[in-house]
Amino acid sequence: MKKYDFDTPVERRGTDSIKWDVAEGELPMWVADMDFRTAPEIIEEIERRAAHGVFGYSDVSDDWYNAYIGWWKTRHNFSIEKEWLMFCTGVIPAISSAVRKLTTPNENVVIQTPVYNIFFNSIVNNGCRVLENPLKYENGEYSVDFDDLENKLSDPQTNLMILCNPHNPVSKIWDRETLARIGELAYENGVTVISDEIHCDITKPGKDYIPFASVSDICRKISVTCVAPTKVFSIPGIQTAAIVAPDVHLRNKIRRAINTDEVAEPNVFAATVPVAAFTKGAEWVDEMRDYVFENRRLFSEYIKTNIPELTPVDGDATYLLWVDVSSLGLSSKEFCRIVRKETGLFITAGSVYGKNGEGFVRINVACPRVYLEDGMKRLESGVKYIKEMNKNG
Repeated sequence: MKKYDFDTPVERRGTDSIKWDVAEGELPMWVADMDFRTAPEIIEEIERRAAHGVFGYSDVSDDWYNAYIGWWKTRHNFSIEKEWLMFCTGVIPAISSAVRKLTTPNENVVIQTPVYNIFFNSIVNNGCRVLENPLKYENGEYSVDFDDLENKLSDPQTNLMILCNPHNPVSKIWDRETLARIGELAYENGVTVISDEIHCDITKPGKDYIPFASVSDICRKISVTCVAPTKVFSIPGIQTAAIVAPDVHLRNKIRRAINTDEVAEPNVFAATVPVAAFTKGAEWVDEMRDYVFENRRLFSEYIKTNIPELTPVDGDATYLLWVDVSSLGLSSKEFCRIVRKETGLFITAGSVYGKNGEGFVRINVACPRVYLEDGMKRLESGVKYIKEMNKNG
């Protein structure tokens, strides 16, 4: 018997939702934002704090530190020390602050494409150059091109790399050997690694991710890790995150960066909600993962059975389905434009994640099953329209 309800739709139109700022009749399955109510335990904490009625300046308490430490020890077998932790208003503010502090203009920052598109913004907006280490895609599987990575990291103008672990959008959990090799190459070339691990708790039941900093002394020494409860607990609007920096010298630089950028102070809910999430939300997360990965399975099987022109990429992490649409001969942007225009299904073109994202689309399946089934049918209808269009020239 399940304790939590993920089936009942929640009306999000009219709530200033970015995701649902779409035309009537459209179905948004694009941005990485769940359509589930968060855990009741979190709602209770928000209501409790709101009932106090005074919303002054806040700071994080020992409970905040202990919540992060306990969750990563229990869920991911990684021991974090209190002094390693710093509050930040979000993972992207943390990454952008780190790029500003750890680079100078015109230096290179390595990213492994296709990858979360906002990484490009964090790099370019700070006057640096994006250096892509394209992932290899062979037999439906993504892997790191280490020859290319070594070449990019050894460039004298490269001193920073942003790692996505697990990897968005390809849903890859990097294994220990891969992470260790990345760490060794970065260390040998004097490169710091920022590891974005915001999707770490959204993994296939029975599988876990490996924190980059837990892999070796080298990885711990050269890394800054960004984590948050926001993706996994469906609370991105709370704007709360943490930075883990084991090395004291890196930690001092990052602390200076986030304070200079004024992203190091929590609002009252950002300070208390993570405590409720990490101390009371484990059962909700387990049920959510069961539901989401069944959604992934159902959507993938529907594509294989009813839309054989498309190929879903198997993945063990995130609620984001990565689908190869290249056989239809359209750019991913044109594919998404036509599907949205003809069916109202709003999904994301793979090309925004880097050049080698071309020919793919990303679909968010963290939604009640009635939305999922609607999305499947709309995608099938869109592909039928495109096939007919291609046939008629």
